[in-house]
Formats: sequence, C-alpha cells, structure tokens
Amino acid sequence: MTVLRSALGRQTRPPLNLRAMSRPRSLSTSSITASEAASQMLHTFQDKTIVRKQTLDGNQLQKLCLTLGRRYGLGPQLDLTLGCPPAGTPVPPGYHLVYFTPSELEEDLGADGTDRTFNAPAPFTRRMWAGGQMRWNDGTELRVGEQVEEHTKLLSAVAKKSRDGSEMVLVEVNKEFWGERGLALVDQRSWIFRKEIDLSAISSSSSTSSMPPIPPPRGGKSEVRDVIMGDNALPDRVFKWSPAALFRFSALTFNAHMIHYNESWTRAVENHPGVVVHGPLNLINMLDYWRDVHRVEGSVLEEISYRATAPIYAGEEYAMSSSKMNTDYGIFEVLVKKGDQVCMTGHISEASSWSY
Repeated sequence: MTVLRSALGRQTRPPLNLRAMSRPRSLSTSSITASEAASQMLHTFQDKTIVRKQTLDGNQLQKLCLTLGRRYGLGPQLDLTLGCPPAGTPVPPGYHLVYFTPSELEEDLGADGTDRTFNAPAPFTRRMWAGGQMRWNDGTELRVGEQVEEHTKLLSAVAKKSRDGSEMVLVEVNKEFWGERGLALVDQRSWIFRKEIDLSAISSSSSTSSMPPIPPPRGGKSEVRDVIMGDNALPDRVFKWSPAALFRFSALTFNAHMIHYNESWTRAVENHPGVVVHGPLNLINMLDYWRDVHRVEGSVLEEISYRATAPIYAGEEYAMSSSKMNTDYGIFEVLVKKGDQVCMTGHISEASSWSY
C-alpha cells in the first residue's frame, strides 16, 4: 500500500529510464535453493527500471470487449461488433492488461511458454499469477489514442514454502502507467515461481492427468449471466468459459503459457484436468462486476487488492458475488467461488467520481 500511495502522490513525469533489464544468470540447478534464487534475482534487478512506450489502439480494446461478451461494454451507443472505439474513449479499469504485452521471441520463452522478463533463475521457472493490487489516480484515466509509458521495476523476491513443503520464490513487480495527463495507474503484481518439471521423467504411460477431464460448456460456448440468489438484492454473476475464449484472451495478452490453451500439456505435465482460466481474466471480471452492479453516479474506483487461491478450468461453472464491508465508505469484498471453494478474493475501494 505504501508503494502505491507514494507513487500516485507524484504529479510530474519522472525522467525516461531506458536501461534494459538483463536476465538473471543461471546457477547450477542441482544446488541452488529458493533463498539463493531470490537473492540472485534481487542482485540482478536492483535499482533497474524498464520503460516502454505504446499508443493505446482501439482495436485491442474492441477485441477484449468481444472476448468478454460485452458488446456494449464501452457505452450503450457503441456496438463493438461494428467497429473500434474512437480516440479519446476511456480505457475501463483493468483493461490496460491487454496493452504492454510481452516482447520476446518464441526462442526466449520458457518451456511452458511463459515470458522470462522477471523470471527467477532456474530451477524456479514455473510461474503462477498469485495476486496483487491496482490503484487509480482520478482524472488521469488512460484513453484510446494516447501514447502511454509503462515503468516496471522489481520490488521484492522472497523464498517461500508451499503447502506441500516444496520451495518456491515469491516475486513482486511494480508497474506505473503514465499517460498524457500524468500518472494514471499503479499496478503491483505478485508471482510465484515453482521448480521446473523434468520433462524427461514424464513417460507416455502418464500422458494424462489423474483427474477426470472437465466437460465442455453447453453448446461449446462461454456463458456469462446474472442470477438472484435467495433474498440477496444484488445478483451473483455466473461464468463458464470455453477453450476458445481462453485462447482469444491468451492471444490478446500475448500470453503463450500453455496451461491456458494446450490441454495435452496441461493434463500430462501440469496434472490439471483441463485448461486453466487466466487470473487476469477474472481480475477484469471483478472490476466489470463492480462497474455493473455497484457503481453509482459520482462514485470513483480507487483501488483493488486481489488474491488467487485455487484454479478454475474451462467448462467449469463458477460464481462471483459481493458484499459491502463498510457502510460509511465504498469498500466491497468480491468472492469468486466454484461451489463452496473460494478461488479468488478481491477488495475494492471507491473514492469520489469517475468518468465512465
């Protein structure tokens, strides 16, 4: 929270820093521990910032809305099946995730398809998006057609233990997005890096997951619908994503992580029953749910903190619900549940007014 608030308190653009982020050197994978990997990563990236520029094009925003099934997601007068949003259209909260995508050649990707810009050194190369927080600066929202700068730096790298006792590295990265009106957004992301899988040890006899496959969605299509549960005044939002929708989201974010589209890899190597729904996709769904259900005239989205706790797979039905945690201030808890299992949690805070 301190990082986010201090960054958003600055109103002037910092000088452009073009220093490239070098990759961590590899140590012997047989001897390196999670603690050593974290220390090496901190040493490699200490005081380094990477700055990228991009013009926010309307095509990318249009395709995201269509992937989400939000034909009128940018306003009731704009049918996105007919064309792209015009210059000056505000980028909704979270939709910046389809910009500033990875810029690596295929030969530089990890064995599982992930980009390695901020990877921990081997053998801790299996990345999972664990959570994070975003904070918006009112009055400086990003808009279609403007040139934006992304400033990225490593905040921390810490050795951790998983529930089964295995080692992993928790990495936190901070991203600032500077638009024509100043600092628009601070996006802090937490990733977990687990040990790589020995592909040579996977035999043809173990070519499928031990878990039964997930049945495809009805009709093969994704489903998003609002339902009223019991006496609740606010609807739950029910989702079911098809493999095609997940593929489209992977393409938009230039994310080649194979757990999201390659079922053979997902089942045989990662031991999942099906392709995995993206954590960032559900983060966007959370923010859209707030916009649709809770936002009132004059309310402003200030911050979201979120944490992913369990995977969701293509074809699985799951629900998003919310409750107001504070009656005096706009603070909401959003839960993503698959049956009784909580798969993701989010806490959303409002400020004063927003331009959507």
